[in-house]
Amino acid sequence: MSHTRFQALACPLDGDSLERHDGAWCCPAGHSFDIARQGYVHLLPVQNKRSRDPGDSKEMVAARRRFLEAGHYQPIAEAVSRAVLADAPAGASLSCLDAGCGEGYYLRELARACEGAAGDERSLSLLGVDISKWAILAAAKRHKAATWVVGTNAHLPVQAESLHRVLCLFGFPVYAEFARVLKPGGELLMVEAGSDHLRELREIIYPTLKPPRAGDEKLPEGFTLLGSETLRESIDLSGPEPIADLLAMTPHLHRASAEGRVKAAALTSLSLTVDVRLTRLARDGVPLGL
Repeated sequence: MSHTRFQALACPLDGDSLERHDGAWCCPAGHSFDIARQGYVHLLPVQNKRSRDPGDSKEMVAARRRFLEAGHYQPIAEAVSRAVLADAPAGASLSCLDAGCGEGYYLRELARACEGAAGDERSLSLLGVDISKWAILAAAKRHKAATWVVGTNAHLPVQAESLHRVLCLFGFPVYAEFARVLKPGGELLMVEAGSDHLRELREIIYPTLKPPRAGDEKLPEGFTLLGSETLRESIDLSGPEPIADLLAMTPHLHRASAEGRVKAAALTSLSLTVDVRLTRLARDGVPLGL
């Protein structure tokens, strides 16, 4: 399976298409965005920032990289890769966005899964968008074949109807934007935490656990449910470092009480339940083909 560069970026200031010229992405109105020497481009206007340095910090990104590269979430990555490639016919050109890509683990694993498909005539173009410049910097350093962009899911710097797949993995979905950038018939793949996800850690750091959310959530407008599956695994963390990394890469670090963080820091081993739901949604409309 071959890799092609994703090209359908849009100007974050006026929405016009961007074209790559001599180390920068430029729109017809003259807006220009330099490509950093690491290969990524910053398409997050200051008016769309909620803070001076939004998103995950450098330390959070490093913790996530160590934890994921240790293979603890490998079954999730494999299931996502299978879902991305499902139903893509021979000879197809498949474009995939990871919206909130972090340091790029899931796109790298998708690319690795495709590398083993000898004789596969399909092509794949990958785009990663994250609001954290530290996450995009880490991603760009480790995988050169993808296009990496500092941007926001609320205003994706992507041309309308340009993507076959959008991933939202433990992230913050913006369904209207996802529907806008997906081709009719394209798919949104979501990974969300289940009621037992990391329960053992949560029982340590919180006085009480919130009850699980009701399971009767409405489908987002513009999408049709294709199917969902539950992925459930047990993992064992040995030593304080991977436990600290897991806590640092999740929102639990800031939500936990001071007493809970002290208890977590004292742990030297921990057995955990991984419980997530993988959902496939199709963007409504007549498929345009791949």
